[in-house]
This record gives sequence, structure tokens and C-alpha cells, in this order.
Amino acid sequence: MNNHFESRYAQSPKEVKQMDTATLRDNFLIENVFEANQVNLTLSHFDRYIVGGAMPVDQKLELPNPDDLKANYFLERRELGIINVGGKAVVTADGIQYELEYKEALYIGKGTKEVSFESVNQDQPAKLYINSAPAHHTYPSRKVSKADAEIVELGTPETANHRVINKLLVNSVLPTCQLQMGMTELKSGSVWNTMPAHTHDRRMEAYFYFEVPKGQSVCHFMGQPQETRHIWMQNDQAVISPNWSIHSGAGTSNYTFIWGMAGENLDYGDMDHCAITELK
Repeated sequence: MNNHFESRYAQSPKEVKQMDTATLRDNFLIENVFEANQVNLTLSHFDRYIVGGAMPVDQKLELPNPDDLKANYFLERRELGIINVGGKAVVTADGIQYELEYKEALYIGKGTKEVSFESVNQDQPAKLYINSAPAHHTYPSRKVSKADAEIVELGTPETANHRVINKLLVNSVLPTCQLQMGMTELKSGSVWNTMPAHTHDRRMEAYFYFEVPKGQSVCHFMGQPQETRHIWMQNDQAVISPNWSIHSGAGTSNYTFIWGMAGENLDYGDMDHCAITELK
């Protein structure tokens, strides 16, 4: 089994202001989230957040323990969130099996020593999108379906941002230390996400874009509100968003994205809003 792990340093707004396209992508874009029979993990030094993916096809994959964590096992001092964006999966956590259908989520608490991933049908392999944050307390592992989620509908067709937010792994649904994850589905004809934009200096965030139709793309916007940058993204790619940065996007079609965040608090509404007309 092959595992890929990389670590990325944090950058200030002053550094990002000087970056060209290639440098911006090298620092923030995660192009290869899923590869067959592999676990890919990227550690961001923004809040020590980990973004990754496991794609078991005809093998059982184990959650690795990268040496960079200096831990006896991956979840010794961490918590884990998973959302399945592929075929039916079985995730085993310390001997307990959880079956995950498409768009179902799983929270795995600190102290879980062994985690493995399997696909039920290798012709329809699971794609398990992973987020992890440092944890100070053990909370129970739990599966969360869309039926369990807190659902909010925002935007309008007239402003091309009509969308449904599924809050899956958030403190209004289940207890976590600092990890929060959810999924936003854009309605047909809508392309803008998280618009009007915002920052939250107390939390960093990561976005994973999927259900992007073949031949279409999403333009992800980041940076300080008066110094924005953009990254063109394809299906099944993720992007790291610093806590000082906006995180918004517009696609050439509607799409779905998973947001995950961690940091100072669990207040989903803790946002510093940016007026659309003030963005530069």
C-alpha cells in the first residue's frame, strides 16, 4: 500500500501578495486528493489541519501514522472527519464497522488506534474525503447522514447563489473538539458559493470541490478582501484557506463542495463579512 504525506508551511498576507500563479497553487491547492489504493494526506501549518483522501479499490487501506506527527498512532492527539464522495464504503474504527453511503459522514474521536477503509464494490470504489484537527478531549465516534444534518437554504436564483448547506459534523449535531465539516450543494443555474464573502480570523478552512461536471471548472477566490487572488480548480480537488483569507468560488456550472474548519471556537456564525462592492 502506498501512502503520500506532505507538510505545508503557513504564509502571511504579505507573502501571498507577491506570489505568481504557480507559487499560489503550490502552496494552497491540493490537486491529487484521491488515487487508487492510496491514502493521501496534506498537513497545513494553519491550525495543524490535515486534508486528505482514501480511495480503496481492491484493497483494505489503513490510516497511516506519518512520522511528522510524532505520535504513537494517528489519532493519539487528533480527531477525524470523513465524508464519502464515492461508492459505498466500510470504515472500521477499533473493530467497529461503519457503512457509509454517498455523502454520508463519520466522526472518529481522539484515542482511536486503528482505522481502515474498504470499498463494498471495487467497480464503484469509495472515495473517503478526510479532515483532521488536533484534539484535547475524546468524544464518541458517530455516523451522520444527510437526514441527521442541520440544513440551511441560502441565496436566490437571481443572484446565482441558491444553495443548500448541510451541516454534518458541527456542534449543533454532535460534540467535537474543534473540527467542523459540512457540505454545500448549489442548485442548477447557481454558481457562486459563500457570497457575500467573509473571513474568520479565529478559524482556518479547507474546501473540497466535487460534482463538477466534465469539462467544467470552479474559480476559487482567496486572499484579503482588498487583495484577492484566484485559483482555477477541477473536480475532486481541495484548497487550503488561511484564517485571514476569504474563501469563495464561482463555477462554470453548479457543483458541490465540502467545507472543513478548525481553530479558536465552534461558533459557525463567527464571521467577519465583506461587502461584495468592497472586494478588490
